[in-house]
Amino acid sequence: MPSLPEPEFDELYRELILDHYRNPRNRRQLPSPDVVAEGYNPLCGDELELYLSFDGKVVSDVGFQAQGCSISRASASMLTEVILGKEIDEVRSLIAAFRSMMTDPEAEPAEELGDLEALQGVAKFPVRVKCATLAWHALEDGLDRHEAAPSGQPIRTKVE
Repeated sequence: MPSLPEPEFDELYRELILDHYRNPRNRRQLPSPDVVAEGYNPLCGDELELYLSFDGKVVSDVGFQAQGCSISRASASMLTEVILGKEIDEVRSLIAAFRSMMTDPEAEPAEELGDLEALQGVAKFPVRVKCATLAWHALEDGLDRHEAAPSGQPIRTKVE
């Protein structure tokens, strides 16, 4: 298959990010989540709440509410799609792969990131990395606290 020239890739990625921003997936509050993980970016004012429900070690449902820039909202939308139905260990692997992609603009994105590769260009703009990673930091903190809490206890957490 012939590869697309870089400007065409950039345009496809830009469109994917805008689509997630304009038509966010899983943008909803869950009725009885196991975890509510809040994230706030004081640099630009992005805010989000990530809702997680688990069936054992599997993310059985996920939703989010967010206010902020297109990058933070698109990243949260994409996050919800990629973690749904995954085991916690798989989700942690995705968090590590996403973090690596965001901190090393030259790194080859991990295949399991799928459409999240569209956000790789953000790594070239350090001030925007916090926007792209906000939901991921909230997710990681929520997972940490969920695993440390007594079984069945709902968790609420906040990261900045």
